[in-house]
Formats: sequence, C-alpha cells, structure tokens
Amino acid sequence: MANAIRFHETGGPEVLKWESVEVGDPGAGEVRIRHEAVGLNFADTYFRTGLYPAPLPAGMGVEAAGVVESVGAGVTGFRAGDRVTYTGSPLGAYSTERVMPADHLIALPDRITFGTAAAMTMRGLTTAYLLRRIHPLQAGDTVLLHAAAGGVGLIFTQWAKLLGVNVIGTVSTDEKAAVARAHGCSEVIVYTRENVAERVRELTDGKGVPVVYDSIGATTFQTSIDSLARRGLLVAFGTASGPVPPIDAMQLAVKGSLFVTRPALADYIADPEERAELAGELFDHVAAGRIAIEINQQYALDDAVRAHRDLESGRSVGSSVFTC
Repeated sequence: MANAIRFHETGGPEVLKWESVEVGDPGAGEVRIRHEAVGLNFADTYFRTGLYPAPLPAGMGVEAAGVVESVGAGVTGFRAGDRVTYTGSPLGAYSTERVMPADHLIALPDRITFGTAAAMTMRGLTTAYLLRRIHPLQAGDTVLLHAAAGGVGLIFTQWAKLLGVNVIGTVSTDEKAAVARAHGCSEVIVYTRENVAERVRELTDGKGVPVVYDSIGATTFQTSIDSLARRGLLVAFGTASGPVPPIDAMQLAVKGSLFVTRPALADYIADPEERAELAGELFDHVAAGRIAIEINQQYALDDAVRAHRDLESGRSVGSSVFTC
C-alpha cells in the first residue's frame, strides 16, 4: 500500500492529510513511479488555499524524482528502472508512489541525486526560462530579483553570474542578505529597512533596471514598476503575497512605456524539445558544480503540515525537500 498527502477542503496547512492510497497499474501512455524525494514549492500552497483551483479531494505537489517501476502500453521513452524527475500537473507528487503521464518525465543523469533533482527541477527550469527565454539579457546588464535568498533566487543568482549579468537582490534580513551575496548577488537590499526603488535608482545612476523578476506579487508590484528603466520589463512570475493588482495601462506609459508579463513554467516546458534543452543546460551546470543546489530544509513526507507552516512563515532559505 502506498501513502500520499491529500486534502479534501481548502485552507491552512492543517487540511493536509496523510492517507493510504491504491496506486494501480499504468495505463496507455502512463508510468508508475516510486518516489525517492519530493519537492516543496511555494506554488503548492496556492493549490492548498484554493488560489489555484483543483477538484477536491486532491493530491498535493507537482515535483518529485524517483525510479520508474513499470510502463503502460505505448510508452517508448522510458522503461522500468530508469531514474527520472518531473515538474507539473497533475497534482500528486506528495506520495510514495504514483501513476502519471510518461510525457511529463525528464530523464535524470546519474551524476545528480534524487534529492538534488527534487530540490531543483521546478526552480531550476523556472530559472532557465527566466534567464534564457524571457528577455535577451547581455553580459553587463543589471536586473532586480525579489526573494534573492529563496529557492529560485539562489539558482538564479548563480546562473546570472555565469552569464555576466549583475543581480540586485531583495531580502528580508541581514542573514538572508549574506546568503544572497555568497551566491552571486552584486548588491543586496534589505527591504524591511530600505526603500527598494530608491536604492535601485541609486545603484543604477538614476536609470533603473531593464528587467525586474518578481515572484512576490501584491506587496512588491508597485516597487517593481518604480524600479524599471524606460521601456523596462516586469516579469511577474509568482504571487507569494497575493495576486498583482489590476494594471492601469496608462500608468505603464507614464512610468516609461513599460512592459509586464505574467509567465508560467508550463508554457516553457510544454514542447519536449525545448524542455530537454532547458533541462540539459540546467543539469550540465549542476553536475559540473557551476550551480550549487543547497537543500536547507528536509522533512519526512508525512510532516507536510509543518513544512507548509515553515514555508509560509518565511523561515525557509533556499530549497526544501521531502524524503520518501
């Protein structure tokens, strides 16, 4: 019998329940996977609270790594015993075993551990599309990144440095500032005591930055807009503090003919070739040691309630995983 975290109603962390589940055999185009490690992402809380709707009852989680146990009819790219990782729907990664579509899987190189894969597949691929697809960054460019000491932040700053891109990062504490600097931030702003937009202007000779990467949402939207240079781009890729407010198009003109995009990872990994290209670049950097994936929090899978509380409280730094 397998086990999984499920929720029957939306709400706080307490709605998450550890349950026994029947997994069954894979159908056509499906595989059965035994998980070795499961990723914990802030996006998981969006499903739990109902911000992202899901039919109830539902499983939890969109990222894990493990071993293929069996394959269904028509599956040609994978076989039993293969090491794999994945991120994306359907929900259900918080489980010891599951059946899921084979076309969501990514082959995992032997050089990368299951824990590392679970800690970085979603965050790493997010970083990959942010840096390699959204805007044509050039060496010497300076960008603003909110939550620079978070899971995406620590990967982003390292990768940006490899590209010669300077990152101004925002964090909430001096401790997180030290972490962000150690991972490649050229400048760090502690937003709890500094005016971010004013400081960005000071650091850029009054010009602002060409791109702001904002995973926070509601509480940082105006700051992000105010930090942009003329014809700058706000990449609003997350809503940790809530959805961004309605956008006044005239204000974008007044602020300097600005652009805003609200991208989603799913649209950058839907094409198998593009997903393989982004994953390949990510895996190469990690395997070579150019990008370090630090797992700073580990939990047993049945301890999901505590894990979500830690995540939402802001106590987490970098990546967190569940072990199975």
